[in-house]
Parts: sequence; C-alpha cells; structure tokens
Amino acid sequence: MPLTLDTYRLLGRSGLRVSPLALGAATFGNDWGWGAEREEARKLFDRYTELGGNFFDTASTYTNGSSERLLGEFTRTNRPKMVLATKYSTLRQPGDPNSGGAHRKSMLASVEASLRQLNTDYIDLLYLNVWDFRTPVEEILRGLDDLVRQGKVLYVGISSAPAWQVSRMQAIADLRGWSPLVALEMEYSLIDRTGERDLIPMAREMGLGVVSFSPLGGGVLTGKYSREDQNPVGPVAGETASNRKNLNAALGWVTDRNLAIADVVKEVASELGHTPAQVALAWNLHSPGVTAPIIGARTIAQLEDNLGALQVDLAPSQLARLDEVSAIDLGNPHGLLASDHIRTVTTGDMKIENRR
Repeated sequence: MPLTLDTYRLLGRSGLRVSPLALGAATFGNDWGWGAEREEARKLFDRYTELGGNFFDTASTYTNGSSERLLGEFTRTNRPKMVLATKYSTLRQPGDPNSGGAHRKSMLASVEASLRQLNTDYIDLLYLNVWDFRTPVEEILRGLDDLVRQGKVLYVGISSAPAWQVSRMQAIADLRGWSPLVALEMEYSLIDRTGERDLIPMAREMGLGVVSFSPLGGGVLTGKYSREDQNPVGPVAGETASNRKNLNAALGWVTDRNLAIADVVKEVASELGHTPAQVALAWNLHSPGVTAPIIGARTIAQLEDNLGALQVDLAPSQLARLDEVSAIDLGNPHGLLASDHIRTVTTGDMKIENRR
C-alpha cells in the first residue's frame, strides 16, 4: 500500500515515531562547494514538514556547521514536533586530535557544539558517526548514557561500525542498565547489499532500526550514468571531482555490475510509470529491517521526485528481478547455513516459520 510521510514507524526498540523517509541535511548550505543556499534549503524543509515529515539527519561537521545552524533556524517555531538526529566523532578542528574520535572528550564537545548550532537544549538522536578502533566501548556507552541522563540526548545510535562491535555494545548496555542503541545508520542500496551479511540481521535481532544512507548508490540508480562514464578523465579522484558525477565515476561507482542493476531499475520504472530513483528508494523503503532511508535533495524538484517513492507499489515479480540482479554472495557461514543440507540435518523435513 502507498505510504505517506506521516505513516510513522517506530525506531528500533524505542517508542520514537519517525517518518519512513528521513531528510538528509548534508545538502543544507553550500560551504563544501555544492548544496542548497538558505532559501532553497528552507523550501526543502517546508515541503517535507508540510507533508508530515519529521525525521532529519545531520552531523556537527556537515557543511562546516551550516547544516545544523540552518536546521536550528528552521525548527525554531516547531522544535517539539521534529526528530533531529545528529552525529559526533568526525574531526571538528584540524590539528586537534581530541576534536574527533569516539572518546568522551570529543563526544561532549561535539554535543555542546551541536546544541548551540541547532539552537536547542536537547538532541533527539545522537549517533556515533565513525568507529575509530581505539576507544573502549565502555567509555563510549557510559558517555552516551550520561548524556541521556542529563537530558541533552534522548536516544543513541551508531553508524559505520562492525556488526560484532555493535552487538557487543548492545549486550553491555543491556547488562549494565545503560541507554541501549536504537538505530543503526549504514550504507544500503541495490548497489551495495553487503549489510545483509551481518549488519541488518544483527540490527533486527538486537533491536536497532536501520536508517540507510546512499540509497541511490551514489546516484548510479537514478539512471544518469552510461558505459561511457566508466573511464573518467584524470588518474585520481581529486582531478575528476569537478562535479559529483565525475567524482562517483572516479571512485569506482560506475561499473558493469552497477550499470546492469541500474538498467533493471530503469526497466521496472518504465513499467510502473515512475522514475528510476523512485523505484530504487521504494525497494530500500520496503526492505526488511529498514526503518527509513535517508534522501538528500538540493532542489525542490529532486525532493518531490524522491518523495514519489512512497507511492511505488512493487509487484513480487519486479522485486524478484531487482533482488536477482543485485544479489551478493553472503559468504561463510551464511551461505552454508542457508543451504538445503543444513536445513535437513537440523530440522528434517519440518516446515518452521520464523516470524521475527
């Protein structure tokens, strides 16, 4: 059935209601040489919220702080209705090693900066943005729990971290009575389904709602790339980054496999009378375990196109085609455990339905 932005979903094991599409605010501000100026960003915010959208994704360092500052300005009169998710751990001050990382000093300083920039006294959802492989998990969890107890943060989540570390953290939080992780932000699209090996099953088992970024595979799934884009001029990404299209090609997004996936997306889109971007988002939106894909728009036209994904009704046969062309090798032990042989030796011929 068609969805709307006010068809709210519960985020992980929490009772927090969020829209099924989150609006990414990394495009708010053009400090990085691309993005939406203030007036256009305001239009994006107004259109999203007037349709019932309430879930915003940003970070303390996005567009050098402009993203949070603009969100703080736009939510000044309706802050209680909005769910603002921000992140910490990326370097805020070059030359200061403690201005980044997962540790407590970085965490507290980043949260205080976000509170000022967002013009608010609390953050709805705080993510650890990037796993640093250095900070003890107990330090991270206790710091996050302290922020929740102080009322500066309501819920906590994690992004770009190994599945085994996330599950370990969740177990420790549960055992010690600390604030549990309720959200996992991760890259997930028809282009990159590697999260299906461990991250998504872990999130479903441990009570984390998946919030997916890059659901359009760096733009490849919009259909704007061709085979000619596979060989960008210039030997390194920095020399081909005059625009996002050249950068994605230089970074290796434009491959035969990815273009083949995009071709099937275009075929399905043509059958349904929708755009390829809408079909790719709809697949993501209805994937098991996914709470909300993050859409990132620089113009109203892009936003309206992305929101059209809520109206896409994919037939089982179309889903099967999309799944088949984008399928990945799950590797060990997943492939073995899913085999008919293992099912036979563990359950015989009995049919056992898993409702989880």
